[in-house]
Amino acid sequence: MVLVLLVGTFCTVLNGTILTTAFPTLMDTFNVSTSAVQWLTTGFLMVNGIMIPVTAWLSTNYSTKTLYLFAMSTFLLGTIMAFVAPNFATILIGRLVQAVGVGITMPLMQLVMLSIFPANQRGTAMGLGGLVIGLAPAIGPTLSGWIIDNWTWRDLFGMIIPIVIIVLIAAAFFMHPVIKTKKTKLDIPSLLLSTLGFGALLYGFSSVGDEGWGSPIVLSTIIGGLILIVWFGYRQLHMETPFLELRVFTVKKFSIAAALSSTVNMAMIGVEMILPLYLQIVKGMSAFHSGLTLLPGALLIGVMSPTTGRAFDRFGPKDLARMGMFLLTLGTIPFFFLTKNTPTLDIVILYAVRMFGISMVLMPVTTDGMNALPFDLMSHGTAVNNTVRQVFSSMGTAILVSVLTNVTNTIKPGKSLLHSAPLQYKDSYMSSTLTGYHAAFAVAILFCIIALGITFMVKDKAKTKIIDTTRKTAVNTEQKAGDK
Repeated sequence: MVLVLLVGTFCTVLNGTILTTAFPTLMDTFNVSTSAVQWLTTGFLMVNGIMIPVTAWLSTNYSTKTLYLFAMSTFLLGTIMAFVAPNFATILIGRLVQAVGVGITMPLMQLVMLSIFPANQRGTAMGLGGLVIGLAPAIGPTLSGWIIDNWTWRDLFGMIIPIVIIVLIAAAFFMHPVIKTKKTKLDIPSLLLSTLGFGALLYGFSSVGDEGWGSPIVLSTIIGGLILIVWFGYRQLHMETPFLELRVFTVKKFSIAAALSSTVNMAMIGVEMILPLYLQIVKGMSAFHSGLTLLPGALLIGVMSPTTGRAFDRFGPKDLARMGMFLLTLGTIPFFFLTKNTPTLDIVILYAVRMFGISMVLMPVTTDGMNALPFDLMSHGTAVNNTVRQVFSSMGTAILVSVLTNVTNTIKPGKSLLHSAPLQYKDSYMSSTLTGYHAAFAVAILFCIIALGITFMVKDKAKTKIIDTTRKTAVNTEQKAGDK
């Protein structure tokens, strides 16, 4: 069952970034603009973010097996639509249908892993989940570039279809209804407030790169989304059976874990967006080679996630989180000093150090926060944690992209210099571009420092609990032997 969950979730999460390097090809194929093609990712992330809060209600009302089969079937339908798409509208609809399945499978996988493993083994279990959630989106751009260079954009979807069909067949035999269900009435106003609020907020942050912070569309959607989310939160806190239980934030350990994982995500996702741009624009790499530069770091987080999960079960989260954030900060600082001539090997090593640090923080801290919740609140805790992380990831990306754009545009040379001194214009333009990247990486360093500060609020109670449990088991064994 765990293997079916991991393979299925890997396929769904991979789709978040698999089109990154395929945009130019799709623009030529369907004759669409850059802003239009971006919706294949923006729309996907929006629907994904909207579905995550809904999963808490779905997992309470429908069996694990039924819900997983529905999610994977929906994802398969969207993938087939995108694979055979005769026009841009069809591939966009296919992507949105895919996102419905992804928004269910990711939190459901985490919830099942937390449910079927005891507290002192959840670190290892969530480490396996981290292998999927960390590795899949990280290898997406590299895999996409390789397929585009050797085959067609349709193969990006075609290669996934047979794997998902196998997962569905296996799920019919090996998935079990492991989460206790109860029928609760769907609160339609809460569903609408959640959908519109998070949808507007994610859309606003996603539009910052193209429109800028001063755009009426950006400001109105972000402010409108925040108002609807506050209204949604107020309604949940005054309902006897809330659609999404926000009282999980009253558990201090969960709140610290959510804050830390969200800030780490801002530092991770933001740099994952900015660094390929630097490699392609400043160093002149192809999309495939820029993705290949980041691949060792992506593979490292996949390899390390199960290991750091076992370390969490044995030692607790405190030292792991602090050491991981120290490495993440240490690996990010040199990016502030990047030049046009920075060796590619240096970037590969620094990015790998960052991903190593992230593997020590993200899933161990998340597991620690979830362990602090009673079992009946885990579905809500998973949904809340993933939703907050999704929003903060979008916000972090928007901030870094806007800083990069604004700083570059502010100090770039005037067009008149292009005609009077073209070589000087080229040097000045490259200098202003690098300054923009330096400013963006400075913000990423700030995110890292904030997260490092939060790690000093993490406690190691989990470690004591495991020791006590082991000691109790040993005493009971000795007592039984004495009785015999």
